[in-house]
Amino acid sequence: MMEKRTTGLAGTLAGWRAVILGMVAGAIGSFALAPYYFWPTLFIAMSTAIVMLDGVAARTSKGRARWRAAFIAGWSFGFGWFVAGLWWLGMAFLVEPDQFALLLPLGVLGLPAVLAIFYGLAFVLASVLWSSGPARIAAFAFSLALIEWIRGYVFTGFPWNMPGMALAGSLTFSQTASLIGAYGLNVIAIFAAAAPAAFLGPGSWIRRAGPLIASACVMVAMVGFGQWRLSQPTPPDRAGVMLRIMQPDVPQDAKFRPQNRDAIMARYFSVSSAPGAEKVTHYIWPESPFPFLLTRDAKALEQIADMLKGRAVLVTGAVRARPVLPGEVSNAYFNGIQVIGSAGQVLGHADKVHLVPFGEYLPLADWLEALGLRTFVPVPGVFTPGEKRVALPVPGLPDAAPLICYEAIFPGKVLPDGARPLWLLNVTNDAWFGITPGPHQHFAQARLRSIEEGLPLVRAANNGISAIVDSFGRFRAQLNLGETGTVDGPLPGAIDPPIFTQMQSFPLMLMLVLLGVIALLGRHFD
Repeated sequence: MMEKRTTGLAGTLAGWRAVILGMVAGAIGSFALAPYYFWPTLFIAMSTAIVMLDGVAARTSKGRARWRAAFIAGWSFGFGWFVAGLWWLGMAFLVEPDQFALLLPLGVLGLPAVLAIFYGLAFVLASVLWSSGPARIAAFAFSLALIEWIRGYVFTGFPWNMPGMALAGSLTFSQTASLIGAYGLNVIAIFAAAAPAAFLGPGSWIRRAGPLIASACVMVAMVGFGQWRLSQPTPPDRAGVMLRIMQPDVPQDAKFRPQNRDAIMARYFSVSSAPGAEKVTHYIWPESPFPFLLTRDAKALEQIADMLKGRAVLVTGAVRARPVLPGEVSNAYFNGIQVIGSAGQVLGHADKVHLVPFGEYLPLADWLEALGLRTFVPVPGVFTPGEKRVALPVPGLPDAAPLICYEAIFPGKVLPDGARPLWLLNVTNDAWFGITPGPHQHFAQARLRSIEEGLPLVRAANNGISAIVDSFGRFRAQLNLGETGTVDGPLPGAIDPPIFTQMQSFPLMLMLVLLGVIALLGRHFD
């Protein structure tokens, strides 16, 4: 009995040590992401993950015991990764503290706890494919990259802070996204960062160095490709166009208060009328800037017409209400973009298709509303998603691919069906999250969409980061987080559709198949 007790206690202590190690390693790894881009931490984190899985394999026999230990290790790693990378989500709960402050732990700890389940499953899959040799690096990269791809789709998807985003901090490395997309960058980042742990396994030095040599070759190829791509001719800017992006930096707790209407509008017009306004052909305002329905406010439309002076166009985020249809009990409200002509008339709109859970609608609404919960964005009811992604016609410009808020984070899902738009328009309101890493991470993902699709990006954000980015991801103009002002510049030209645009997930699947075969061979010959 005493021996069993001691063994159980030792196992419990070892388990807790593994949990703590996983959380710490995951948290350290998140510093490889925006805005820090401190790559060594990703090597520490992923190599530690290999050591943890080696420990799982050494302590447990195959079967449920191994899967359970692997899941705990992976969940711990993921929990540390997502808490350290997403803690800024808690700022949204403090915008209206009387309404949401008590729920802050759900945002800071609850969401990471759920997202960490994906990492737990990745570690379980890796444990099934595990071997003692260097092929286990392929098993880990295959498993985590596959699960990250799945995370981008399950429950509407949330592909935020994927390991591959560590490469987005380098304009040279990030050009590879034009070939394999962000999910493909995951494969490279995970494999390369885990490769040093191969030295801890058995076998000859050259055999153990295999993953590191392969990673170095891939990195060299990425540098060469990136430099070559960035040296290609830049397409000409759109003739006769001068964009002005307005970044008002309105505090989030003031934006949705009707009593602030006049002060907010005065701020918008004051910022928009900075020197050089006579050259502007198109004004771009951020997501949902109005504490009222723009199309139902004749005074606001008249003021906008005065600003446009009969020669310019305004493209702005705005909430739209559709009249009650037969069988409905209330208006349908849409978060979207509206185009306002020089006479103050509404020329067109595009509605947001991919709504933010809890921000714009409540999952399991019947249950959660019974508990007194509501969405962060105050509208009478909840937002209705647009039926499908559509191109946005703008007078004087080619059609745009409209991306409202976090619609820009989904690789391969930013373009509408049909003819290819020639620029990406991202309007957002990141003021919910203040001066934190969140807006930097959001912008990094939007910028990577530009590289993947070979299209310029025009981004208007309430408190930043607003920018004009060319089709290679290079900045043309930028206004940093927390600044008030305007970004002026022409619309850069689009390039031909990159391989990723044409082939979507096919290169990723080839990479995963290759890693999966290596992992299986390693397990077979172990």
